[in-house]
Amino acid sequence: QVQLVESGGGLVQPGGSLRLSCTASGFSSDYYALGWFRQAPGEAREGVACISSPDSRTTYAASAMGRFSISRDDAKNMWYLQMDSLKPEDTAVYFCAAEHLYRQCAPFHTWDDNDHWGKGAQVTVSS
Repeated sequence: QVQLVESGGGLVQPGGSLRLSCTASGFSSDYYALGWFRQAPGEAREGVACISSPDSRTTYAASAMGRFSISRDDAKNMWYLQMDSLKPEDTAVYFCAAEHLYRQCAPFHTWDDNDHWGKGAQVTVSS
């Protein structure tokens, strides 16, 4: 059974950092492009970052560029999102995902329910 579990969310002050982790089971992550998405209250889900396989090429949303960094450890079936210089507008539920068709990162808007998704982790940036 495929399962993705996020960890590392929480409350952080503006300018602070958090590292999200995603632990996968039921499939081998090295065959997938892996991503992070987020959804703020009242907003649509949006792509944040993606990392391809096997070359680990990365793609970022404009809002994440220069502040967030995605990485993967296929030996552990895990991937990560390092978030620095956090802003209140980064407050959202963050979801990890694995693209079911392509090993290269597809455009964020093409990811759908056919892909594998975690249940989400809350990140709150507030003073």
